[in-house]
Amino acid sequence: MILKLQLQNFRNFTKKQLEFGQGINIIIAPNAKGKTNILESLFFLSSGKSFKARLSEESIKYESDLARIKGDNLEVVLTRGFLDIGKVTPEKVAKKKLLVNGISKRLIDFAGNFKATLFLPEDLDLVTSTPTLRRKFLDTVLSQVDREYRRAIGSYEKGIRQRNRLLFRIREEGLSRSHLLFWNQLLIKNGNYITEKREELIEFINSHKSNISNKYSISYDKSVISEGRLEQYKNEEVASATTLVGPHRDDFIFLEDNRELSSFGSRGEQRMAVLWLKLGELAFIEEKTDEKPTLLLDDIFSELDHEHRKVVLDSISNHQVIITSADEHDIEGIKDSGTIIINL
Repeated sequence: MILKLQLQNFRNFTKKQLEFGQGINIIIAPNAKGKTNILESLFFLSSGKSFKARLSEESIKYESDLARIKGDNLEVVLTRGFLDIGKVTPEKVAKKKLLVNGISKRLIDFAGNFKATLFLPEDLDLVTSTPTLRRKFLDTVLSQVDREYRRAIGSYEKGIRQRNRLLFRIREEGLSRSHLLFWNQLLIKNGNYITEKREELIEFINSHKSNISNKYSISYDKSVISEGRLEQYKNEEVASATTLVGPHRDDFIFLEDNRELSSFGSRGEQRMAVLWLKLGELAFIEEKTDEKPTLLLDDIFSELDHEHRKVVLDSISNHQVIITSADEHDIEGIKDSGTIIINL
């Protein structure tokens, strides 16, 4: 839960302070006024990362060198890699600093202090989108509840980059394959942990009893990494200079009564399946942490019909919820005496 948010030079905000209640909070503003930017700042406090920007510095207000996001006891400081402090040349600094109670932390120790479940309009395309987005979903959920997973995914991604560089040198320079041994072992160790935890998450979601339907499921299309599989694809990997097996190649498939939704489901069925998935995510985080995550809902009610809106509303009681909307008509029926309306 988060009660206070302070922004400085973040996106379109020079200075902004917001206070949230423990129940439903609705942020209302026309498009392009910064509603999604508020949720991005909250996601920074939850994960240490942006869901919008490829580089964190892209979130800094134009012509500013530094941005701050502060929420309760957490703070994120973003820079462009230097600060002008009156010296002849600007001083080099870290591009991102993460703090808990004023003490600098590594990402692995910062992420997960504030639990949040994010629901964007584009999430409604999870069924038909690329495998990259579905892997990102798995990583975002697991990174909130498992410190070792955060370490493993970081180490694995670094290992993939290093190994692919070596594969390129083996192909172009005739470098010995023995240089791959260390990275092979690192990827196998971390990759197996990632696969194990992804399987655990998917099994939980499939077994979770939802008020939407029990006919949905997801099937894990995993790419296991092992010495045998690396050996099997060794020639193809050198030819492409790319690691061809491992969890970076994982995917999962949405099913309704064993019917693949990406090919045979209607748009309405696909969206309902994504709602089912997101509610499974919510339950998983609660189960693993014994905490109720804050729900961040970015203008999704404009994308849902009345039936789907009701499903969401019936499932988010007893949670802190922060909803953005450009149209008050989209959030009719949500308002009650405990709802906080924030006009940007």
